[in-house]
Amino acid sequence: MVLVHLMDRLEYKIALVHCNFQLRGKESDRDEMFVVGTANKMGIPVYSDTFETEKFAKKHRMSVQLAARNLRYTRFSELLEKFDYDYLVTAHHLDDDLETFLINLSRGTGLKGLTGIPKKNNKIIRPLLHFSKEEIISYARKENILWREDSSNDTDDYVRNNLRHHVIPSLKESNIGFLKNYATTRSHLQAAQRLLEDYATLVQRLVIEEKDDSLHFDLIKLQGLPNYKDLLFLLLSDFGFTSWPDIQKLVSAETGKRVFSSSHRLLKNRGTLILSQITTNSDVSYEVSKDGIKTPINLTITEVDFIDDAGADIIFADEEKLHFPLVLRRWQEGDVFYPFGMQGKKKLSKFFKDEKYSQLDKERQWLLCNGNDILWVVGKRMDERFKITEETRTILKIALES
Repeated sequence: MVLVHLMDRLEYKIALVHCNFQLRGKESDRDEMFVVGTANKMGIPVYSDTFETEKFAKKHRMSVQLAARNLRYTRFSELLEKFDYDYLVTAHHLDDDLETFLINLSRGTGLKGLTGIPKKNNKIIRPLLHFSKEEIISYARKENILWREDSSNDTDDYVRNNLRHHVIPSLKESNIGFLKNYATTRSHLQAAQRLLEDYATLVQRLVIEEKDDSLHFDLIKLQGLPNYKDLLFLLLSDFGFTSWPDIQKLVSAETGKRVFSSSHRLLKNRGTLILSQITTNSDVSYEVSKDGIKTPINLTITEVDFIDDAGADIIFADEEKLHFPLVLRRWQEGDVFYPFGMQGKKKLSKFFKDEKYSQLDKERQWLLCNGNDILWVVGKRMDERFKITEETRTILKIALES
């Protein structure tokens, strides 16, 4: 309510958003009435939503607190986009920041986790972070600003509340300048984090190369830098990895070894670590008609009178040997084909090995198939069984377009 008062006094064009999570019965409803009534009295637009929070939490197997956070921030994002607001402004203050610091400290965290709540994070800004809760309450009383207290804040059911009611008051009592000193420490930690991020940017340019949709870490260059293990931790910290001993072992592991986070894969390939996002489409297949296909790759199929510019991205096949629709899919264990220009069949895994494919290359390779038979290892080699012969009456040109 202090934030609303200040934004209105500064004549910003604002709207209020209220989320009723239905966790405190009639008290939740009275909170909603208070916010809506205040907005109407001030002539400010208000968006008020009611959520079945406990049901949502149970369905998605998360805590009620996390469910409420997900619900409200999803709603905030929707309103920002729908009505083209510039920012989401929240009233987090210095005491909130200290609580977050202590929670992260108790759970074990890196430097970034000790830098507190950011003042600005994309479209979210928190202009009251420099002020203590005591200062804000004092201002509210001086300006006769009404507010309501959330009764759940009075319990010790949550870690944050336990810190708020017992740990922090004891720290403040033992050191009258504790909160101010914390603010100074936080500022130093944030400065150190900024320096670290700047250094990481320089290291990235030196040891990381972006190829297709993956990042390639040059281990020779990386290991030549001081504290390379700490650097690797820093460079991978935003990709969800938690098993750092496994990642350190990966540096000296044999080719093909992998470590996974919930969203990414880190693959050892000779003197390189390859970071890529985990995809879930390995079993997906696509039908390819005589008109070709546009996605996930662009293949064109045309009838021609003669063979001209065959190459890695273009093949020519005997139409009478094909049965449409063709199938576009990823490789599978046990796949074999008859490489063009060679006698006999070859396991695709052996072909990949000969071509020096990384595990990531294998997973990205598309196969164009005629039924169960591989017609083309797309962009690499067609199958001998479908080649043009003297008996061919209709030639199809199949091209991989960029």
